[in-house]
Amino acid sequence: MRFRTLPYFLLFFSIFISCNRIEKTKTIKLAHGLDVNHSVHKAMVKMGADLKELSGGKLRLEIYPSQQLGTERQCLELLQIGSLDMTKVSVGVLENFAPKMKVLGLPFLFRDRAHAFKVLDGPVGRQLLEDGEKYWLKGLGYYDAGSRSFYTKDRPINSPDDLDGLKIRVMESVTAIDMVESLGGSPTPISWGELYTSLQQGVVDGAENNPPSFYLSRHYEVCKYYTLDEHTVLPDVLLAGTHLWKRLSLKEKEWLTQAVDKSIVYQRKLWLQSEEEALNAVQEAGVKIIRPDKTLFSEKIKGNYEQYRNNEELYRLIQEIQQTQ
Repeated sequence: MRFRTLPYFLLFFSIFISCNRIEKTKTIKLAHGLDVNHSVHKAMVKMGADLKELSGGKLRLEIYPSQQLGTERQCLELLQIGSLDMTKVSVGVLENFAPKMKVLGLPFLFRDRAHAFKVLDGPVGRQLLEDGEKYWLKGLGYYDAGSRSFYTKDRPINSPDDLDGLKIRVMESVTAIDMVESLGGSPTPISWGELYTSLQQGVVDGAENNPPSFYLSRHYEVCKYYTLDEHTVLPDVLLAGTHLWKRLSLKEKEWLTQAVDKSIVYQRKLWLQSEEEALNAVQEAGVKIIRPDKTLFSEKIKGNYEQYRNNEELYRLIQEIQQTQ
């Protein structure tokens, strides 16, 4: 009888061991709204591979791209209630949840890309990431999202005067709305996933975004004018919900942080390549690239900064950013 029951015992024992191993693997769910060919998604894939290696398979990243789990705003809400673990959103959307982030959306705030990285990777950037924790959002770092510029369907934008009367799609961002209004346009908040159809149907006359997003979204099929005024250097922010962060051990947090840091370095390299490729591709598709006098735009929005004088904390952040060398 012993020899007959032994195989059943071994079978039960092997199932028990297998289940125990499965339980030891934690799956982290990450959702975002970008195409799988975008540098951010590619960086997240690398993050998942690095996380698996660093943790010895104890942590696993499950990625849901292309708004599979909702818009950026919806993903932030899912993070806050613990139904999603991680997401990537634009600072423009994040400012509705973590108000101090709006400082990064101010037009012509950064002198150039190097200045932006110095700020984001320095004390100001870290302070803004930490500030999100009171809203159940743990900031992990910043991906490069380049500079945002205007693209339009029927007429080119050579100066702010050309924006007069045009409906321009913006994110759900107060700073973006203020900027377009100051330049003479009519800001129209529309979700990213609905924008292509809105452009086709004439709901809006144009939009504003960086070159890779303009290209990968195929908006160049509808909009044949791209004006590189580069009004905002608006980074993408990688976030974890505080619900996830509290569940992780100190060692698990260390593994995740290391994987995130590696992905940021990788994404920023990919971004530079993707910017050049995107501009070349849209030009080949018949888009006219316009390089205007940027001072015409920057001078017109100078007054936007004055409204923050009464907000001591935000005005201090603006000054710290402008003084960063």
